[in-house]
Amino acid sequence: MHSYSMSGVGAFTAPLHRPVLLLFLLVAALFLGMPEAMAHAVAEGDKGFIQESSGVMLLPFIYMGAKHMMTGYDHLLFLFGVIFFLYRLKDVGLYVTLFAVGHSVTLLLGVLTEVSISSYIIDAIIGFSVVYKALDNLGAFQRWFGFQPNTKVATLIFGLLHGFGLATKIQEYEISPDGLIPNLIAFNVGVEIGQLLALSAILILMGYWRRTGSFWRHAYTANVAMMSAGFLLMGYQITGLFVSA
Repeated sequence: MHSYSMSGVGAFTAPLHRPVLLLFLLVAALFLGMPEAMAHAVAEGDKGFIQESSGVMLLPFIYMGAKHMMTGYDHLLFLFGVIFFLYRLKDVGLYVTLFAVGHSVTLLLGVLTEVSISSYIIDAIIGFSVVYKALDNLGAFQRWFGFQPNTKVATLIFGLLHGFGLATKIQEYEISPDGLIPNLIAFNVGVEIGQLLALSAILILMGYWRRTGSFWRHAYTANVAMMSAGFLLMGYQITGLFVSA
């Protein structure tokens, strides 16, 4: 059992307050207005650069990796859920490292072995990962099934799936084989830099929030909003899958 879940504190008896609706509407507007971010795409200008680039170009690929993570709202939502009840930096570091290892492994292997999976399916699974983590934070698995899944294993597995999403998209850009491996490694380094920057900002804000009395009052509503965003992402991708079939 995890000390940072909301199990045993009346999580599912807390009322839905206005912040849930406001946060849900904000996330909904963000997702509907930025479909490319959900599909693991990069900016149009970066896409052209990737397609035309040849040779080792470490700094540009580091920049694009960091930019991808900083604008990857599905990644950030999942990581927000992962660290929501983590207070010790070593715990934060462990979980973030597991996610980063999984993400990096499948990104490299997916591109190098040309393993491709529908981006709609991958992104729907990523939406599910957000829902899963919100339910985990709410203590749902303990209440419903009487056991706690191994969150370290789950974080690693979802990291692997997140990496596949980006690997599939990069393959569509037909990146040049000249300098491919160094450029992919540089991209991964950029992803981790972007992840650290994003998490630093989230942890600072979470630190201030946790010191206020509103944290425990609104922790439930925040996780419900995150779960709603995950369902919205799943629905968007599943709809896209059927429409494109």
